[in-house]
Amino acid sequence: MKICSSWCSKSASTRFLWIIIPFILVSIFFAFGNSKSSSFSTSTWLFSSGKNNSGELVAVKVAVNGGADHEDAILEDYNFNNSNIIINSFSPITAEADQESEEEFQENHEQPVVTQKDESFNISSEKPHELPSLNETHDLSTEPKIKKKFTNLEKLEVQLGKARAAIKEAAMSGNQTDDSDYVPTGPMYWNAKAFHRSYLEMEKQFKVFVYEEGEQPIFHNGPCKSIYAMEGNFIYQMETTKFRTRDPEKAHVFFLPISVTAIVHFIYDRKSRDHWNPMKQTLTDYINLVSGKYPYWNRSIGADHFMLSCHDWGPEISKAVPELFKNSIRALCNANTSEGFKPSRDVSFPEILLPGGTMDGLLGGPSPSRRSILAFFAGGLHGPIRPILLEHWENKDDDVQVHRYLPKGISYYGMLRNSKFCLCPSGYEVASPRMVEALYTGCVPVLIKDHYVPPFSDVLNWKSFSVEVPVERIPDLKKILAGISTRQYIRLQRRGKQVRRHFEVNRTPKRYDVFHMILHSIWLRRLNIKLHGLEYL
Repeated sequence: MKICSSWCSKSASTRFLWIIIPFILVSIFFAFGNSKSSSFSTSTWLFSSGKNNSGELVAVKVAVNGGADHEDAILEDYNFNNSNIIINSFSPITAEADQESEEEFQENHEQPVVTQKDESFNISSEKPHELPSLNETHDLSTEPKIKKKFTNLEKLEVQLGKARAAIKEAAMSGNQTDDSDYVPTGPMYWNAKAFHRSYLEMEKQFKVFVYEEGEQPIFHNGPCKSIYAMEGNFIYQMETTKFRTRDPEKAHVFFLPISVTAIVHFIYDRKSRDHWNPMKQTLTDYINLVSGKYPYWNRSIGADHFMLSCHDWGPEISKAVPELFKNSIRALCNANTSEGFKPSRDVSFPEILLPGGTMDGLLGGPSPSRRSILAFFAGGLHGPIRPILLEHWENKDDDVQVHRYLPKGISYYGMLRNSKFCLCPSGYEVASPRMVEALYTGCVPVLIKDHYVPPFSDVLNWKSFSVEVPVERIPDLKKILAGISTRQYIRLQRRGKQVRRHFEVNRTPKRYDVFHMILHSIWLRRLNIKLHGLEYL
């Protein structure tokens, strides 16, 4: 009561001061306190993932307090958003892992969320970044940032992303790196600068793990002197190449050192009605062995594994393991699209006959002016195309010399060197050593094939150094070839001599030779990019 009466006795002005002064003090206190905590607006940048015009997720790096954490920044490369020039950003090897990594990344990298009217503050990747107004109240989380620990596979993907970026830049900028050995140039390449950059990136980082399981003669072995010589040569060279790693955690791809030629030679039983089963079971057993011992096959369902076969039966035997046929990289001489060959995933490499096991005596030939024969072919009568060729041209024209068997005393390689054009028709299968024989001897190859993907055609423009003749135009062969001007022929022959290095077999592999070109084709599939044109794989 005393308090109440005392209060009531005060004048109106006094009562007003008692009310307003506390409000002034409280306001000053909060004003000074908030000014200290508002510095986040200039030093803290909140970036989130957004979507581009096509709806694809675009990862944006996170920078806190004016700096970028290294592990966060490299995610921009890990989720590299590729342009439509030469790169396909989707990788079948890590598609599921990419999705899980994105979810885990978002969970482990929570940033302070600024709320305004119960809505999240998200920065769109399509608009400039806008900071929240300082005149509004924001609820800031003080939870510490959790750094993500990257897996070995993710680290490999980061490096591959950087390689993709370097290849893209080379293709767009027109700048080419100096190379003391060889600088690709000319119309023989779909994009010489992109190929060169890709090759150098391969040399810098590509690693292959070779499974050591399996015993000779079926595994880690192969022929080196027959038309299947490339199978044995590649297997042997993979054992000692600098691209091999003994640490599977550092490998980009995994090689299955199986020789299909050896399987056919040692396991095939002509008398058995079910001759396919034992051969296919050999491959199945090997896949089961390595997939049970190591986690890598199951991790990618075989997508980062590759096999190599020059035997005609390689495609059929690879069907023994559905995942191998559908997912893995199959390097095949018999690159027939009608038999399941997929140019975007599989690799076409050349069939090369080395009678003495080396190129000795096989390279070189006279100039165009000293080649008196317009076109030449000699070979057995088998397959659907050769009977048509021999029906129209066998022993019927001195300019177009087509023989089933050469007369005694006539040198096969001598005929190649005296001919301007060398006919390369398919036999039982699409592959043939005649294309490389032509390039070795300075003869322009004439491809007469159906459903065939020429070797290294993701890099090489075969139309610039060879002639393609459809099967239905075999009767017009002379007219087509004679219609090629001398100037155009000299260009074709000169370009063929330049690309010959990519088909040469060296006992000790040399840069840009056939061994390295096979590896480069596998490297491209692992990158999941294509250097030819503007198409996605």
